[in-house]
Amino acid sequence: MSPHADSAWHNSDDFWALFEEILFSPGRLAAAQAEVDQISSLLSIGDGARILDLPCGVGRHALEFAQHGHVVVGIDRTARYIERARAEASRRTLDVTFEVGDMRAVCMPDTFDVVVNLFGSFGYFEQPEDDRTVVEHMYASLRPGGQFLIETMGKEILARDFRARDWSEEGDLLLLSERTIREHWSRVDTRWIVIRGTERFEHRVSVHSYSAAELSALLAGRGFGDIRVYGSLEGIPYDHAAQRLVVIGRKLS
Repeated sequence: MSPHADSAWHNSDDFWALFEEILFSPGRLAAAQAEVDQISSLLSIGDGARILDLPCGVGRHALEFAQHGHVVVGIDRTARYIERARAEASRRTLDVTFEVGDMRAVCMPDTFDVVVNLFGSFGYFEQPEDDRTVVEHMYASLRPGGQFLIETMGKEILARDFRARDWSEEGDLLLLSERTIREHWSRVDTRWIVIRGTERFEHRVSVHSYSAAELSALLAGRGFGDIRVYGSLEGIPYDHAAQRLVVIGRKLS
């Protein structure tokens, strides 16, 4: 068994298969181009940058970075997502390296100018040291001057907009959610019930919740400097009107 082979929710192929059409709806796929434009502006990314998208999902952002002329690597633990990303890269005749891998094991010293972790993909793991390992590996994987961007749901936003129970419709799916806060707002446990016609599926998800100060301190404690915090990829302030938590750190040497 590999060091990161476990039975946690984030290692469930059934979970990622069921939620694929929810996570990567037509609207979200269409939004990727504008989001990459915003990231490019926020980070002042130069021509031909080497970029790591981790985890990359079906490659929606990695493909857009490649469309901008960058050298892009996308890594995700879900093989079906990587297969879909490779197929789309081939269809669009884009040269992108897509690989299956656990983000905790990814470390390519002094390779990238930019690393992005998008769409709330940080804090999956039960043990806090796993999050620290990811940050340490991303620091090592950056060239001097390189930048690491995390975009997630900040603890402050979660508390402001918290709903213990909620429901929504996505295509032919009905989604019901029940959320529980534990460890003094450090973790959010969600019970998802998905109904499609006469079929019913249930999954439980647990993620670590970070405030802006906590995530900034995590990056600073792993060597990052020039840390900036925003309330969206457009660069608005992280205040009462923030939409997301965006934290950027730079490898100074």
